[in-house]
Formats: sequence, C-alpha cells, structure tokens
Amino acid sequence: MCTVCGCSEGAETQLDGKSLKHTHSHDHSHEHGHSHDHLHSHETGDKTVALEQAILSKNDRIASDNRRWFDKLGIVCLNLLSSPGSGKTTLLEKTLKQLSGPCCVVEGDQATENDAQRIRATGALAVQINTGTGCHLEADMLHAGIHELEPEPGSVVFVENVGNLVCPALFDLGENKRVVVLSVTEGEDKPLKYPHMFHKADLVVLNKVDLLPHLDFDLQACLGYVREVNPNCRILQLSAKTGEGMQAWLEWLEAERPELAVSA
Repeated sequence: MCTVCGCSEGAETQLDGKSLKHTHSHDHSHEHGHSHDHLHSHETGDKTVALEQAILSKNDRIASDNRRWFDKLGIVCLNLLSSPGSGKTTLLEKTLKQLSGPCCVVEGDQATENDAQRIRATGALAVQINTGTGCHLEADMLHAGIHELEPEPGSVVFVENVGNLVCPALFDLGENKRVVVLSVTEGEDKPLKYPHMFHKADLVVLNKVDLLPHLDFDLQACLGYVREVNPNCRILQLSAKTGEGMQAWLEWLEAERPELAVSA
C-alpha cells in the first residue's frame, strides 16, 4: 500500500488497454521512460516521511516537464476533479460539442474504456488510462497520455481524473488550471469535508442545479463553504443535462485559451 495516499499496489496501469509496465518494487519503472516510487506500509517514522517527499518530488519534476511542454505549444490543460457520478463526463460531452478550436481528452478510471468511448462519440480524440487499484492519475501517466494523443498547438486538453475527492488533490499533473466539479446530489458540506481539494481549485463547477427543487440542498451554505476554504475561487452553477448555465462555462474556457497561450 502506498503511504502517500493509501492506494493498493499490485495493479497494472494501462493506456488504451496497453500496459505501462509498472514493476512493483520501490522503484516503479514505466514503459514511457519515467520511474515512479511507491511506499509500502511497513515503512514508519522519519523514513516514511522522507520517502513520501521523494515520491511527490519526482511527480512534481515530471509535472514541471509537462507544463513546460504545454506552454511551449500554447496548450491549455485543465484537470477536472470530482467524486464519482458528479457529471464530469456528461459535462465534457456537452462542452466538446460546443467549444471552438482543437480539443482532446485524457480519461482516468480504475477500469473500462466507457468514458473514452463516450468522448470519442463526440468526434474528439481521447485516450483512456486505467489505474487498476490506483485512486488517481499522476504526472507520468499524463505524460504518456498526451504523447499518445499528440495534441496540436493551441489545443485545450481536458484531463478527467479518477473520481475521488482525496488523492488526486495531492498530485500535480502539470495542468494549467484545476476545475472541481461538485454535484448538488452530494450534499453542501463537501468543501468542508475535503478542504484540500477545494483549496487548490481554480474553478468550482456546481453541477446538476436542475435537481435543486427536488433536493434538501442548502445552496447558499455550499457557496459559503467553498469561499471559506478558497476565497479566490470562482464558482459556476450549471446543469450539463439541461444546458442551464453552460454559456458561462464555455466563456470561461474560451477566456483561458488565449490567456495561457500568450505565456508560451
């Protein structure tokens, strides 16, 4: 078990069904040229802390490489994070049908290619990364995914991370912005229960607002909780299913593309 995030070891990470060849020792080598250290639960005390720091440090180095590559090509990379069932994939499907310019998607799940197939049905390029028992994507996985997709300069690259409000918050992928999708069906207190995730968000999308009349959900309390943990975070309310509020989301995306491409 990895003591950084608690995910189990022993599973093969796959990209579109092809193994990335993890070798489960202390140094996990990947087919695409990066290595990735995991910790085991028998490590304790200062040694564990040092190894955890080494894992995150290595991930951060690869994330920096990814970010430089995005900047060089004027690519906007958005890391979409949420609990399972928040509506990320539906939001992406609707977005890809309306957003101008080149786009592609890196899909992260423990198993199946269901979401990648849904994205490809919109006409967009998508690659599926299956993490096995892993609970999050890491920078080297994104590295493999983007080099499989080969996004053209000026693209928007969406990363749909594994559904989880804990572990993905720890791992920088090299993205330009983090978008946390929260469904009104999850309860208004999620920002307080999972503050690290919301604290690192550049944007919070409150999805499924069409269901508010049918739920015991305190909207104002939820908005207040987000601002409590992240005062500078922008919040958008929308329904990917009905289209309510989608225009503001699309405008935010269009504004990000030139802003970030200028820095390339």
